[in-house]
Amino acid sequence: MSTWANLGLQDSASPLMEQLIFFHDHALLILVMITILVGYLMFMLFFNNYVNRFLLHGQLIEMIWTILPAIILLFIALPSLRLLYLLDEINEPSVTLKSIGHQWYWSYEYSDFNNIEFDSYMIPTNELATDGFRLLDVDNRIILPMNSQIRILVTAADVIHSWTIPALGVKVDGTPGRLNQTNFFINRPGLFYGQCSEICGANHSFMPIVIES
Repeated sequence: MSTWANLGLQDSASPLMEQLIFFHDHALLILVMITILVGYLMFMLFFNNYVNRFLLHGQLIEMIWTILPAIILLFIALPSLRLLYLLDEINEPSVTLKSIGHQWYWSYEYSDFNNIEFDSYMIPTNELATDGFRLLDVDNRIILPMNSQIRILVTAADVIHSWTIPALGVKVDGTPGRLNQTNFFINRPGLFYGQCSEICGANHSFMPIVIES
């Protein structure tokens, strides 16, 4: 989970999040290179005293500064598209979990196991154990196996919610009357925390998610 000193992304706990972090670093490198180049050109303009009264056009430089950004955009767009298709791929899941957003708590159903159902509420601060995390711990955690393909179906009973676990690279909107799905593969044991990241009402930041892997 993130702590107060974290400036970067959380450590990944799934191959998808790993790929998202790689793409973030790739895009950031391109942005830094563009910023340095433009900054250098702007800085050098202050010291440039060349003047050409008869300069009307420079077709070569105009071609370069039209084609070069298009090539740079391809270097960002192609990995981004690959990642979008990877995130949508469902690979023969071992376990299916259904998550239903309510104002303001989550309900879960393990439809593969005798239809186990339970609600998951945030633990109030005055009832929190000494080793618990305020505003993040819940009374009933989701328990999922590691090294297994997990499918999650997300919907909502009242307004739009969003089921989000940063360490797994998962963010799925729960929309009333609609069933959205995604998949993830947890590759290490641990506790993974998330929250509703849609503005679904006054208490939307008080419906956390905890996965015990």
